[in-house]
Amino acid sequence: MNESLELVAKMCGDRTAFAVSPAKAIKRKVRKPPRPNRRLRVYALDPSVGKSLNSIAVNETTLSVPWDDKPSEPLRPGPVGEYLEVVDVDPASNKIYDPVNLNDEQLLAQDGWPPSEGNPQFHQQMVYAVAMTTIMHFEQALGRKVVWAPRFAKTGDGNDEDKIKGYEVARLRLYPHALRTENAYYSPNKKAILFGYFPSASGDSDATAPGTMVFACLSSDIIAHEMTHALLDGLHRRFEEVSNLDVPAFHEGFADIVALFQHFTISELVRFEIGRVRGDLSAEGLLGGLAKQFGEGSGQRGPLRNYVKVSDAKLRYEDVTESHARGSILVYAVYEAFRKIVARRTADLIRLASGGSGVLPTGAIHPDLVERLTAETCKAAKHVLRMCIRALDYCPSVDITFGEYLRALITADLDIVRDDRYGYRVAFMESFRKWGILPKDIRTVSEETLSWNTPEDPKPPWLKDILASIDIKWNGNLNRSGVFELNEKNRWALGRRLKQLFQKDPNLYAEFGLLPGVPLYHADGTIKQERPAPDSTFEVYKVRRARRVTPDEEFRNDIIAIIEQRLAIPIDGKDVKNGFFWFRSGATVIIDPTHGQEEIRYSIIKSASDSRLALQMKIATGNMLSPLRALYFGGLVQSGSALAEPFAMLHSTYGEYGNGQVY
Repeated sequence: MNESLELVAKMCGDRTAFAVSPAKAIKRKVRKPPRPNRRLRVYALDPSVGKSLNSIAVNETTLSVPWDDKPSEPLRPGPVGEYLEVVDVDPASNKIYDPVNLNDEQLLAQDGWPPSEGNPQFHQQMVYAVAMTTIMHFEQALGRKVVWAPRFAKTGDGNDEDKIKGYEVARLRLYPHALRTENAYYSPNKKAILFGYFPSASGDSDATAPGTMVFACLSSDIIAHEMTHALLDGLHRRFEEVSNLDVPAFHEGFADIVALFQHFTISELVRFEIGRVRGDLSAEGLLGGLAKQFGEGSGQRGPLRNYVKVSDAKLRYEDVTESHARGSILVYAVYEAFRKIVARRTADLIRLASGGSGVLPTGAIHPDLVERLTAETCKAAKHVLRMCIRALDYCPSVDITFGEYLRALITADLDIVRDDRYGYRVAFMESFRKWGILPKDIRTVSEETLSWNTPEDPKPPWLKDILASIDIKWNGNLNRSGVFELNEKNRWALGRRLKQLFQKDPNLYAEFGLLPGVPLYHADGTIKQERPAPDSTFEVYKVRRARRVTPDEEFRNDIIAIIEQRLAIPIDGKDVKNGFFWFRSGATVIIDPTHGQEEIRYSIIKSASDSRLALQMKIATGNMLSPLRALYFGGLVQSGSALAEPFAMLHSTYGEYGNGQVY
């Protein structure tokens, strides 16, 4: 008996040991809870919110961002982490600001620096926090880690791979005070985002006082917008090449979509606005506008872009050619679909609160109703944002159009959510139809006609052969460098295997949207090596894995392979030395690699058709993109030249739609 009591006492006094019997002991310890995310204070939107008594209550928020510390490499001052490197050099002032150390005990205890327009270390903290939040949303939607667009150089190893190879860009650089100008832009050349600052040209009635300094790095909208450009460049490098008017507009519009819907991830902001506008998301306020302080500072007397109030001059998709204006039509369509989804989700709440009439009584609505409307609105926004990002994997890799993006949206959502309970897909189809954004090759507007078709033979005899040539193991346990290296290894291996298959059966070229007999080109458009028919050159651009969870808690495993081919087309029809453009074709192939169920789920092809070539030639020789024609159709772009910065040029030519200054 005494021995038993001694054993119990020992167990109670020492939690690391548990005795089954005096002869055997199993060592145990208390399991540590998961590490919480890092919490960082930021401006909810930008400093202008706190300059009015009406909105000061939602001036700031605290973001919960992934912990970027690793045992071997903790987050360094800057901050410098796995994804990002903040470099605070101010050339205009000839200053280098001390980097913020977010692991400082005092900052950890108070969720970082408090929001401040005059503290450069808070500026560094803000760009890092919002940028990491944007990355988190992309990774959650895509089902994998994101990597930045690589740098390219010749391998120089003397074998058949002696051609351009991608080299990893480990960190995207963020420069909070890079420019003293009314601009901010993502630089594909520098693999960096450069933020500007400038004295305000606002009016007396604006929240931003005239002459005060406006910092682009203090706008959550601008940070999210530019981060989206960088993330989209890592996913679809060819979306920088203007093969049709929708391509640059898509980059701008999609960046606005991400920035806009990140408003709805801040529940206290949504709760405040829902109470103020009595649940009516069509009312003007803080949620539907972008970059209010930047817009006021650049003389616009309001947000840089406002997606609640449609321009008095009705935007017609078929008539608008300017990139930002055309991109805004895409945002209007998505935002209108979102408002209809929210209205459907909350209709029962409104009926209960209004006694069945659907018309709320005058005065402030009940706090409980505000809370429920906020919850439904935030949930719908989260779903819509993930739909929009997830659709990127279902887009053609070149020459995208808005109609094809709609097809990607519908297909991607069908794959994950079979039962469209709240009519998300119907809302998107209805809204896109209203704005005139539909694919030209459909006869009816429905899920069946808009979703991408599956191949007639989803299990061709060569499928297992190409899967055997690549490493298809799940890469979720790899770090980002490992993910990049695996993609490089797989794309070279798949390219070699496809080449062997094409040599055996030249008819396979057409199944990937490729042409036989396409030569190998130098970067200046001149032919390096002719290819005898049916041999041809092509590139496997990416082989990436995705693992997503459906609402029914099923895993969806996919391999997304992108195969491309290019032709140098002289603008004058004679000599590429007088100017040329790259005419690209190829396929995005989505494969289910599940053992025993291997199949091609979708093959999204952009073939080298005469109609596509004619349209691209029309753009190259016309004035629809003036003054950006030289940027996209000037031949070889020299590194370091102005032409190597497409977003800097695009943003500085916004024209009357944005008063000449844009991000």
